[in-house]
Amino acid sequence: MLTTNPFAELSAFIPPAAMQTYVVVMILLVAGGTLVDMIHKKSAKYFFGHWRNARNKGTRQIGGGEMVSLAIRTAAMEGLTSGEFCTAQRRIAHLLTMYGFLAYLVTTLIMVFGYPTPASPAPAILPALWHLGALMVCLGGYWFWFFIRVDVAAEGNSPFRLVRADLFIVSLLASVTLGLIWAYVQFVGSTTWASMFLALYLIATTVLFGSVPWSKFSHMFYKPAAALQKRMEQANGSRRGLPASADNPATFGSARRLPRNY
Repeated sequence: MLTTNPFAELSAFIPPAAMQTYVVVMILLVAGGTLVDMIHKKSAKYFFGHWRNARNKGTRQIGGGEMVSLAIRTAAMEGLTSGEFCTAQRRIAHLLTMYGFLAYLVTTLIMVFGYPTPASPAPAILPALWHLGALMVCLGGYWFWFFIRVDVAAEGNSPFRLVRADLFIVSLLASVTLGLIWAYVQFVGSTTWASMFLALYLIATTVLFGSVPWSKFSHMFYKPAAALQKRMEQANGSRRGLPASADNPATFGSARRLPRNY
């Protein structure tokens, strides 16, 4: 099962062109939803306005080389290692979910567009990474949902309590979990169950990628920009009352409250 391309098996019932069209539509929904979110919340206008104000208030100018260095450090700390999280548990759960989702997403694109039928079998590593990525999302996501969330771990609320802010993580977990179940029942040859779980998988996936304007999906694009802006403000002296260096793990972010969600 772990080395079987589930999308190639699906091509016996759904044309590859239909699968590829669906993926393109999901990509367009993410792009369009992010633009709608930016326009509605005026995020780009806020970022650029705040950036100009911080530059004008700064006590020193940042050169091009230093800006590149800050961008690299931001990508390494906040992007690749999720260093902005205050606790090891949240950081590990986030990394599992993030890297699992990336592996799951990239291998889905490769298999759907590059190896859509059994006539062009995918290298075994691709479906293996697809399954591994999905399992990583489940491990990190369910760990966060049931044990790490602030409103559950600290406030004593039920883990089954849902608010709109939970839309992204809930739809992500639903999509990936149903995808794994669909791949399994398809592999064992249960046509009826495979059709049912495929329908549920497509519904959950459509909600995940189609709800960007109302979920926290777009935050994955905003957070790197906000982190870079914070580092530049600290470097040019316009950010008051914070440590001089964001690289000091003993002090940076120590006074923050844990966010409600990712």
